[in-house]
Amino acid sequence: MRGNEEDGRRRLTRMPAQGAIVAVLAIAGLASSFMFTLVVPIQSKLPELLDASREDTAWVVTSTLLAAAVMTPIAGRLGDMYGKRRIVLVLLALLVAGSVIAALSTGIVGVIVGRTLQGAVTGVIPLGISILRDVLHEDRVDSAIALISATLGVGGALGMPISALITERSDWHVLFWVSGALGAIVFALVLWIVPVSVLRAPGRFDFVGAAGLAAGLMGVLLAISRGNEWGWTSPATLACGIGGIVVLLVWGWYELRIAEPLLDLRVAARPAVLLTNLASIAMGFSLFGSNVVYPQMLELPVATGGFGLSLLGASLVVMPAGLVMMVLSPFSGRLARTVGPTLLLVLGAVSLVVAYGFTLLFSAEVWQLVVANLVIGVGIGFGYAAMPMLIMRSVPQTETGASNGLNALFRSLGTSTAAAVVAAVLATHTVEYDGVPVPSVSGFQLAFVLGLGAAVIALVVALFIPRRRDPHETRPSLP
Repeated sequence: MRGNEEDGRRRLTRMPAQGAIVAVLAIAGLASSFMFTLVVPIQSKLPELLDASREDTAWVVTSTLLAAAVMTPIAGRLGDMYGKRRIVLVLLALLVAGSVIAALSTGIVGVIVGRTLQGAVTGVIPLGISILRDVLHEDRVDSAIALISATLGVGGALGMPISALITERSDWHVLFWVSGALGAIVFALVLWIVPVSVLRAPGRFDFVGAAGLAAGLMGVLLAISRGNEWGWTSPATLACGIGGIVVLLVWGWYELRIAEPLLDLRVAARPAVLLTNLASIAMGFSLFGSNVVYPQMLELPVATGGFGLSLLGASLVVMPAGLVMMVLSPFSGRLARTVGPTLLLVLGAVSLVVAYGFTLLFSAEVWQLVVANLVIGVGIGFGYAAMPMLIMRSVPQTETGASNGLNALFRSLGTSTAAAVVAAVLATHTVEYDGVPVPSVSGFQLAFVLGLGAAVIALVVALFIPRRRDPHETRPSLP
């Protein structure tokens, strides 16, 4: 069996279509991350469009977040066991189904169901990264990983102006028809170009562990994402948060005591893996903090300290960060091979510190925010490229899907926390404009300070990540 796997990998690494494989997986990653900014242009109008309360329409975003967090590590494990391409195709099929359901819906229930199914597609990115390790030659792996990982930021940055343009010119349902068509095209490309996975992890799927992880994550993420609306000390928030933590502790105890766990927590506890995942939380906070703050600041009326841009105009100001991430990805891979992914992560964190520090000092002109976003693009481009490289240098090859999924989960925890904390800050620091409270300049400044603090934490954690390869690492047997 082992000989057959090695023969299969040798055939795959000599395939002339390796560039096409990378391109298709990158497109899949872009489609996946696009789902997070898909409804941003209509978010404030959802109560009117869906004839529902603002608290109910918040579930259009929350459901996507929960599905992404729960499904990503589970999909990674399923990919390790049953084939990564197969699970990628399943997730893309869920994206198409969710898009069609939302596109045909006129009420809130259908849209929430559709957005939940769309959120599951987030697992495509860590699975795509794991596929690259399986099928590419060693010399191409790092650059390809950097590109796929960058799509986490690129898709959102490029997708926001596209969504804004669609909603300005047509009905909101068109957003979901576009996402459904995109998912169908990517499904066909993956089926055609990406080879069948030949490396599998034997064993049974841990259904109890999957249920426990899902329940615990849903409790914690509900407390984080809805705490600002429910009240941080309300019974609902405390019950979800504390209950989720208790469930996760019991889940961890259980996972350490079974022979075939959903996630091998002993591997996850290795210093390089643990510290990389902790840095991912802080890096995710910095990224999403900028995605929340800069557009709002650009769109606010000039009289309140904003710049008075339209949503499309604000999106175009933020978009260069995504372009920088994409352009830097090949360079990130080569730099990682030269100096190592740990130093690359450090450089990314330093760039984020510089970007937020610059914004705190200079944010009076639009061009200054463009510069800050460009530097953020450098930081996220380097940081997001480094993290999966660090993970895959520290885990057995049969666990790359689950381990990358766990890393993506930690990034999601960072982005979820940023969304809740920044929203709370901007909601409590307001000024009156035409009788409506809007975020104040002091609120934006405090949000930038929080982004700077998260970047500093990412930098400090990155400095402690071991630079040597983990002695337990299983190296890929590439020719």
